Amino acid sequence: MPLACRLLEFGASPAALEIQELPSSPPGSGEVVLRMLAAPVNPADINVIEGTYGELPVLPATIGNEGCGIISQIGPNVKGLEVGAPAIVLRSGTWTTEMRVSASEVVPLPLGIDPWQAAMLPVNPATAWRMLHDFTDLQCGDWIVQNAANSAVGRAVIQLAHALGLRTLNVVRRPELIDELRGIGADIVVLEDVDLRSEAVRLCGGSRPRLALNAVGGSSALNIANALDTGSPHVTYGAMGRQPLKIPNGLLIFKNISFHGFWLRRWREAASLQEIHDTYLVLSEFIVSGVLKTPVHRVFPLTQVVEAVNEASLAGRSGKVLLDLGDCKTH
Repeated sequence: MPLACRLLEFGASPAALEIQELPSSPPGSGEVVLRMLAAPVNPADINVIEGTYGELPVLPATIGNEGCGIISQIGPNVKGLEVGAPAIVLRSGTWTTEMRVSASEVVPLPLGIDPWQAAMLPVNPATAWRMLHDFTDLQCGDWIVQNAANSAVGRAVIQLAHALGLRTLNVVRRPELIDELRGIGADIVVLEDVDLRSEAVRLCGGSRPRLALNAVGGSSALNIANALDTGSPHVTYGAMGRQPLKIPNGLLIFKNISFHGFWLRRWREAASLQEIHDTYLVLSEFIVSGVLKTPVHRVFPLTQVVEAVNEASLAGRSGKVLLDLGDCKTH
């Protein structure tokens, strides 16, 4: 029988996580079954466990918001999917060994794709890709400024921007991250205490960034806003600093900076199925070619999910914590 990580109650401790056996059932019309291989432990997953996320499931619930698997069964009236194909699933409940889902929630991937990298594809790389494309028309050579540049989204922004001919001004909190991010394609990396209002033009070779990506909030969000060129967008997709944005009137009146929020789930709800598949096809090809890679910190079996959540909660990790859900052995 399939195993699943079930959340029984919300709380700061993951003690309410329990591995349970769930009944298996064949796919119905328009459905497929996936044998799950791997899933990451994301900050959003931890927030769900704590009961602090923006949308919470009805308990008890199988949790996990992204992962990959192999299509093992196909129900009637399903086209374009094949048994044995690797795939990602675009719905929650991924911390399980088997999922039965609507075929519309499944995106097939190229054969031979690294399953660990594929498991981390649905959220962070897609967030980076959409933010680079949906808020302004960036041209080759344009600059982007971002904080939390060592985060999973931040690293994806660096790698994708580099591949697209864009340049990145990256803000981090720890000096040991500077060379590491330069190694994956970052153009400029500075610490949080650099005043970007006065330094951005010098750092960017005489120009200012045309897009700001904020995952921190507070003074850090204001710092990257002050770096922007007139009329540029400032996009918030996270709140690691747990501080609100404080927007000076001058940025609105004199610089016409526009402030936006981005949540990948809302984009998926509004996008066409073709647009969703096209986005993930491009990103999966970047993974296969080696352009896009997310570092893996440590892998835990599903039976050690509490230890995995505790590890993912620690600061200063070198990469993602993942759950091995099946016979996924290489990365």
